[in-house]
Amino acid sequence: MKPLLLLLLLFFPIHSQEYIPSEDVPWAAAEITEAPTWGWHTLIDLHDCDHDLITNAEHIKAYVHVLCNLIDMKKFGECHVVNFGENEEVAGYSMFQLIETSNISGHFVNKTNRAFIDIFSCKEYSPEAALEFTAQMFSAKNYEFRIIKRK
Repeated sequence: MKPLLLLLLLFFPIHSQEYIPSEDVPWAAAEITEAPTWGWHTLIDLHDCDHDLITNAEHIKAYVHVLCNLIDMKKFGECHVVNFGENEEVAGYSMFQLIETSNISGHFVNKTNRAFIDIFSCKEYSPEAALEFTAQMFSAKNYEFRIIKRK
């Protein structure tokens, strides 16, 4: 990363807070309008997964195939699943599937039996169905998730 950009990020960090116009600045409120949702991004963090499932490339590919059918997404090309990582703390399979409306990606950590799945699409889908199915497919004992509407 370039030194100037690093310095700027250090002193002016990027915040993910929503902008709320001040009443003291009347023109600000007039310029901000509710934008339509452009896409849905579901972030799923699975904990205590079945080790045999998260370390099986064919199982991961089958998961992606059924997930795409479940949430009505059309795959574009093949699902890429690669096992890599020199650092045992993060080593494991990574997965990437293009869909016509964006992508599905994930990383599976061998050492901790955790999985991190991202589903992003400009076509609406059921995040709840995706979450439930994903947790079941990897026998997760616990999970966390967030749904972000991109505008």
